[in-house]
Amino acid sequence: MKIAIILFNLGGPDSPEAVQPFLKNLFSDPAIISLPSLLRLPLARFISSRRTPKAKKIYDQIGGSSPILGQTEAQARALEEALGGEHEWRGYVCMRYWHPMTEAVVRSVKRFAPDRIVLLPLYPQFSTTTTDSSVKAWKAVAAAAKLTVPTQTVCCYPDGPGFIAASVDLVKQGLAEAGSGPIRVLFSAHGLPEKVIKRGDPYQAQVERTAQAIARQIGGLDWSVCYQSRVGPLKWIGPATDTEIRRAGADGRSIVLYPLAFVSEHSETLVELDIDYRHLAEKSGVPVYVRVPAVGTHPSFIGGLADLVRSILADPQVAVCHGATVMPCGSQHLGCPLASKAIAGGL
Repeated sequence: MKIAIILFNLGGPDSPEAVQPFLKNLFSDPAIISLPSLLRLPLARFISSRRTPKAKKIYDQIGGSSPILGQTEAQARALEEALGGEHEWRGYVCMRYWHPMTEAVVRSVKRFAPDRIVLLPLYPQFSTTTTDSSVKAWKAVAAAAKLTVPTQTVCCYPDGPGFIAASVDLVKQGLAEAGSGPIRVLFSAHGLPEKVIKRGDPYQAQVERTAQAIARQIGGLDWSVCYQSRVGPLKWIGPATDTEIRRAGADGRSIVLYPLAFVSEHSETLVELDIDYRHLAEKSGVPVYVRVPAVGTHPSFIGGLADLVRSILADPQVAVCHGATVMPCGSQHLGCPLASKAIAGGL
């Protein structure tokens, strides 16, 4: 059997010239700016034009481009290897805002002519702004291309065993590097505007679920969840990562910071966390600042992804599954495909 696995990620500019079109694609997404297209598209052009000079300076600090594509390709190859020879597996990297984008990947998958397709977001925690946006784009393009292959979606895995095992291992390494003395673990995730969460997006609840699972397995941690990468005038969920860094400094705590919502390195880890927040930690009197790497191709993480793929393929009648030990969303999380279906009486 031929099986295509579509690994979704946001993508990133592959050259300085790609920064503005990448940003334009990002802000053109109705999942990011929920306005009619007549207003959203001109606004996206304006925002991307305004933000490009600052964004280019950020990418200049890591060589002028994002490393996310190469890392995601490595994850796809590692996943193929972990799945073994039972079927003909082929992993496809599908980026939302820069190449390879959905249209090109659908064409490649159609040429492969798979018997089954598994959509596998590299976002452990579900959000309408990430997973839902990527899946909707895939379904629309696949339908237009008449790619009529049985398709199943892994929607989230906030406390999936493989993801948590990899995270625990990496955080423990960070704790060992930090040495003796009081330490606070900061679980930092990309933030969202508060209004997105109030509309029923489960992302914040799932981020907290991930942090709790990691902390529970390690035990005895002084820890908190915080959110980074705030932009624009809207009120965002908190506490902010920079606020928590200053608080740790005031409390005389060293910091072990783990980006628990990112599975690969990019500007928000390599610049915001490694450079900007490290400098802030030094200014704030933090004795030791250790940034834990993202899970990347950690064997436990890749093994967990393989288990998710095998699990959903084992039941062809299940269209959407998740990797949590119990249902990770409540009835208030209308953005979750499983919660909204359950409320409608479909589960």
